Amino acid sequence: MVSLDLIEAYFLCDISQCKGSCCVEGDSGAPLEKKEIAELEKALPVIWDDLSPEARAIIKKQGVAYIDCEGDIVTSIVNGKDCVFTCYDSDGTCKCAVEKAYREGKLSFYKPISCHLYPVRVKKYKDFSAVNYDRWKICKIAEILGKKEGLLLYKFLKEPLIRKFGQKWYESLSEVADEWIKQKQQESSE
Repeated sequence: MVSLDLIEAYFLCDISQCKGSCCVEGDSGAPLEKKEIAELEKALPVIWDDLSPEARAIIKKQGVAYIDCEGDIVTSIVNGKDCVFTCYDSDGTCKCAVEKAYREGKLSFYKPISCHLYPVRVKKYKDFSAVNYDRWKICKIAEILGKKEGLLLYKFLKEPLIRKFGQKWYESLSEVADEWIKQKQQESSE
């Protein structure tokens, strides 16, 4: 089940403006799939020196993940906010140490899928999954830039959506989106 926001909302991250706030703000860590815990643990020796001393202490104490108040497996966090996998550029931009190592060719694991998909969240139910846009004030600049550039959310997230659901799923989503947009344009011109 896909929210209409995915095909109607505009979005383009502008990390130079938000400084990676989505990896810092929030009430718990990033949602994880069980198999991702092993990938993150395997990444630790490669990224360890990029992590803050506080993050290393948290990981030593509780591991890379914990169960949050909603019963979800999430990345461990530092001081109730920063993901333990954050690292900072010289200009104060928050980045993901796992993604950094991947881009440098040091890891084969990109980063948790929930991080790659953000600002979309996938909620699993018994018989289906819900794919929703998690609107958040820290991403307002990304909505403005996306609208300016004409980039719809599902197009911005093409790579992670394919990673999560597959190429055929994404092609089906694109077809539905194209039809939906045509229909909305016809209705507005009448």
